[in-house]
Amino acid sequence: MAYEVTLLTAMGIAVIFALSLNLITGFCGQISLGHAAFYGIGAYCAAMITKSGLPFPLALAAGFLLAGMIGVVVGLASLRVRHDFLAITTMGVGFLFLGIVRQQDFLGGEMGLSGIPSSGLSKPAFMALVLIIAAAVTAFSLYLKRSWMGYVFDSVADDEDTARMLGIDVARYKLAAFAMGTALAGLAGGLYAHNIRFIDPDSFGFVESITVLAMVVVGGIGSVWGVILAAAVLSVLPLWLQFISDYKLLLYGALLFTVMRFSPNGMAGMVAALTRRNKSTAPGGKA
Repeated sequence: MAYEVTLLTAMGIAVIFALSLNLITGFCGQISLGHAAFYGIGAYCAAMITKSGLPFPLALAAGFLLAGMIGVVVGLASLRVRHDFLAITTMGVGFLFLGIVRQQDFLGGEMGLSGIPSSGLSKPAFMALVLIIAAAVTAFSLYLKRSWMGYVFDSVADDEDTARMLGIDVARYKLAAFAMGTALAGLAGGLYAHNIRFIDPDSFGFVESITVLAMVVVGGIGSVWGVILAAAVLSVLPLWLQFISDYKLLLYGALLFTVMRFSPNGMAGMVAALTRRNKSTAPGGKA
């Protein structure tokens, strides 16, 4: 039972993290290669707050808010760049975060931060909390995708210049996407820190950014259910098959290349294509 609880907890945190990037990359078309930095900001912030003696819920809220605020700052700095240049800018943010953390003794430096207090919940209760939050983030993502803001995000993702000509305040909506996505990444980080109770800079490096990007791309950029499925599978693979942990960058890089080459819409696109094919070959359907 303990093993299943561990798997489900890791899966739930991965789902929250992947959906947070999907808000930025999937909904608004802003490519981020440094998303793990915001995951780390939430983790370190929440850990330091509970280590200071403050309650776990307050720590989660602080990690959520701090990551979101820094996300807005990064978003402001990135408004004038897009596509490849935006990806490089966000990658730089990730490296900057790692450089700062590694030089701070009060954050544990290279050795990491240990002795993170317990959340006060039993492992099954903590798992239930993670799954409830994952379900809430899923519901929010589905609502947002179908709302007027979701349609505005689609317009910005498809063609920023055309959206701007139509009177859409592109900068405002890009900042909104960054704020929501990075805040949710911080929330996932706070949960991760109190689940593992030890964090180090390597947990939030470039490999982790590629991992979460692989979840979004493999699931289907912009697809909520596809991203959830990919996050669930890819998050537990290293736990099922220990040797994968040593080759994560190679595996996820290969997955990104394969999916973008053969199925750019990911698993969601494959399912949609199969559904259309079945309908067309069914009795009464068009051949």
